[in-house]
Order: sequence, then C-alpha cells, then structure tokens
Amino acid sequence: MSDHARIKELQVQNKRHYNKCRKSSPILESLNSANSTLTSIDVGRNLRTLRAKQGLSIRSLAELSGLNVNTLSLIENGRTSPSVSTLQQLSSALAVSITEFFETDIIKNNVSYQKSGKRTQATFAYGTLADLGAGMTLRGGQPLLVTLESKANSGPTPIVHTGHEFVFCLEGRLAYTIEDYVYVLEPGDSLLFEAHLPHYWQNVSDSISKSLLIMCPSDDEDHPTERHFKAG
Repeated sequence: MSDHARIKELQVQNKRHYNKCRKSSPILESLNSANSTLTSIDVGRNLRTLRAKQGLSIRSLAELSGLNVNTLSLIENGRTSPSVSTLQQLSSALAVSITEFFETDIIKNNVSYQKSGKRTQATFAYGTLADLGAGMTLRGGQPLLVTLESKANSGPTPIVHTGHEFVFCLEGRLAYTIEDYVYVLEPGDSLLFEAHLPHYWQNVSDSISKSLLIMCPSDDEDHPTERHFKAG
C-alpha cells in the first residue's frame, strides 16, 4: 500500500477515534478553552517514537494531522511545547490516547505505589496535572471518601475482586497488604493496583484516617464495596 493510500485509510479510522475522544474528554476540553500548554514531560520524544512505530514520515503525519511539518519538527526536537488542541490532533492522527504522549520509561506493572511529591507532573497555564497512575488506567468507578476508626482493618480474609482499585491517603496512616507486601500510605501518598491481587487494609494510626477510594470493577455483577466494608 502506498504512503498516500495509507494516509487516506488512517484518516477515516482516526476521525472516528478523534470524535470519540472529544466526547469523553471534558477535562481536556476545558484545558483547550484556556489555551493551555503541557510542558514538563518529553512529549517530543514520545511523539517521535509513536510516529516511528506506525512507519510514518514526519511529512505523512503532517498530512494526517493537518499540522505544519516545521511545527512537528520543533515539537519532536523539544523546541516548542504543543497545546492541548495540537495534542488532540496528533492523538487522532496516530489513533492513540492523548495520555501516551506523557508516558515515561517507568516499567508498567500491576501495582503503582507513589509517595507525595514524587509523581510525574505536566504544567499548564493555571496549574499542574499530576499522574496518579504511573501509566495504569482506570475504567469508570465510584469515588468514596472513607473514614476509618483507629486500628480498623478489613479482617483476616483477603479481598479479591475484578478491575482496579485506587487509594489516595488524605489523613492518618493506612497500610495496604498486597500479596504479602505492605504499602504504608501517609497523607498525599497513593496506591493503584489490579484488584485480583489478594489484599487487606488497616488504619495503623492512633486516630481516624481519611482516604479517597475508587474501585473500578470490570464486571458489572461484581460489587467490591460489599467485600471491603461490612455494615456496623
């Protein structure tokens, strides 16, 4: 298939992908309206890698995305920072999620434990975006504010369910045991893991603890909240 024919084929496929992404990205829409720019991560290097993986020349990507060749060259060489709208055009052209431009070289695994102040961040006009997943993603789930009494715990039976689980410690100290490894969370620390891994939780503070908990089961028939918390 010629490069021109490949571009035409990708344009049809990627238009559907772009429209879907726009409908599901209200945060990016708000950033775009503020003419924001994301600058802290080597977006250019990631763009070059994604382009090379698809066997596209920089000129072909320019035609697919509707962007200028010189603009793409400047981005790839780190000489300019793309706006959110530019990243949306590129994600559409390459048929990838916009988050792939911000991936780091951290090896992906099934648990992401992050200490406060140690997260990858991207800056924009009115603040910063902190990656709480280190490359892991979540499907839709319900956010819960969990307040636990001192020394409260999940009991002797390990918890196992589908999907993912995300915890962000707000107050006190929490200990999550996942497959015999203990992760201690203090205010500002976070934990994201695949929930099929046997896990327990405990408030190891001498006072109450508060945390943001998001459980995202991959099975609609799965109700992990019932296994995590029993009625008092």
